[in-house]
Amino acid sequence: MIHYIKGEVTMTFDGGVVIETGGLGYEVFVPSSSPLYNKMGQGPVLVYTAMMVREDDVSLYGFDNKESLLLFRRLLTVSGVGAKAAMSILSALPAGEVKKAIVFEDAAMLARANGIGKKTAQRIVLELKDKLDDVGGFAAEAVEKVAANDSKSEAIDALISLGFSRSEAVSSLAGVADETLTVEEYIKAALRNR
Repeated sequence: MIHYIKGEVTMTFDGGVVIETGGLGYEVFVPSSSPLYNKMGQGPVLVYTAMMVREDDVSLYGFDNKESLLLFRRLLTVSGVGAKAAMSILSALPAGEVKKAIVFEDAAMLARANGIGKKTAQRIVLELKDKLDDVGGFAAEAVEKVAANDSKSEAIDALISLGFSRSEAVSSLAGVADETLTVEEYIKAALRNR
């Protein structure tokens, strides 16, 4: 198992980069949003990797931080989600946003990724929502607290109709400490927090 590679990015290709170290060039698939694409010839980089071994292929998947690597591995535990689908999700959204979408049960946000349908996104949410504790400063308990307040729940629905994703709406309202506001006041507070 290769945990990480430290070397220089010498080439890019569709879907990844080549990292040279010790005279060898390792082909590493990275998310399309990765900053590694812009590091060619800029000195050594550290890439955290996951090695996938199949009957007919051995591939390395690389990430510029451990959070993305751990999330990639967690996504692979979902039935029906392979390396290609997990990379598509991490290419479409930063790791923190993927975690928020899962915790806030926002399957529509996950479905924005190429090749991820509604059912697959719902399965990811269902299988991982209880396995991700803290997301962007909001614990799962904070999400439950927002959902338990009727006015906040109505405000979430209103914000979604205004164009917020479910996770954006819940995030905006999770930071509002006052539990006695009206629906309209929660909406105003969420708009200020955005």
